[in-house]
Amino acid sequence: MSARGVPDPARPADTPFALAREEAFARIRLLRTPHIGPASYFHLLRRYGSAVAALEAVPELAARGGGRVVPAPEERISAEIARVRQLGARYLFHDSPAYPALLAALDSPPPILTVRGDDALLRRPSVAIVGARNASAGAVKLARDFGAALAGAGCAVISGLARGIDAAAHRGALAAMADGGGTVGVIASGIDIAYPPENAALQDEVAEKGLLIAEMPPGTEPLARHFPHRNRIIAGLATGTLVVEAAPKSGSLITARLAGEAGREVMAIPGSPLDSRSHGCNQLIREGAVLVQSPEDVLELLRDFGGAPRSLLREPEAFAPSFPEEEAPADIEALLGAAPVAVDELVRQSGASPGAVQMALIELEIAGRLVRHAAGRVSLV
Repeated sequence: MSARGVPDPARPADTPFALAREEAFARIRLLRTPHIGPASYFHLLRRYGSAVAALEAVPELAARGGGRVVPAPEERISAEIARVRQLGARYLFHDSPAYPALLAALDSPPPILTVRGDDALLRRPSVAIVGARNASAGAVKLARDFGAALAGAGCAVISGLARGIDAAAHRGALAAMADGGGTVGVIASGIDIAYPPENAALQDEVAEKGLLIAEMPPGTEPLARHFPHRNRIIAGLATGTLVVEAAPKSGSLITARLAGEAGREVMAIPGSPLDSRSHGCNQLIREGAVLVQSPEDVLELLRDFGGAPRSLLREPEAFAPSFPEEEAPADIEALLGAAPVAVDELVRQSGASPGAVQMALIELEIAGRLVRHAAGRVSLV
């Protein structure tokens, strides 16, 4: 298999990281193969020891799960790699020393990121600033001021390059970068697609002066199903997430709850009960988020953070570990249905080992017959 054109993995100059080109190529190809997401990707790497070996096993595993899967074509991966290089971007693999430690602490983090810009920002104190797209003028000013103050204090200000609060936080941080601080933009599209289009110049500026991150391959348009993945990365990269203004049931509240579930600090700026755009922040505070009124409040929380957040949002769920050594029993599928069930419940009811259950789930997932849900639950399609 030819892996010519694979860019060297990003790495700090003083920390060698050697990944064979064939393995780097195979990892990208494995992740682009249908029905293989982060959870199954990591299970396959653990079981087979390399992406090269895992790719060879994929067709047989899919057949055992009752489906048919062909790994992503080599030509498509070669074209993707060439496009990444053309854009001045690079891949960041999950086991690279440059991969952000906070993101790696999540259950099944993104195995491969495409990045453009200064990845040293991933090693700075970090805070996510998120909020409404149709934000009020006052909230936009707050987001810009907080972004400037936090970047000026040496923090990485993380957001999603959306209209409103996100864009204001990025612009504030870009205007006041100092002491290693700056801004990180996480997008739901490929790294060559700007969304919304009016933020194209801002996205380029973030990539040139800060860091731009995408999980999707180049050329991918931002679909609705991609935004929860982007929100999870935003929450996972940051020590704390600050919501400036948000309506109930908004994407910003989802990001805040993901941060709480990851054991990170969740902060919110209170607003008028007469403005529906403040109801989400007020709701978060009522549920246990820390009320903040100034950038100094945020900096104090970041300085004092030791892994136990002051915010009282829901603690992280326990996830079933992976034990990949055993073959799968035949009766796991019979225990599954349309309703999501926890993996450890399948272990209890089946009487099989955790490794055997995980292997059965991988076969069903690769065959396109299994859906993974939050908190380590699974269901049949």
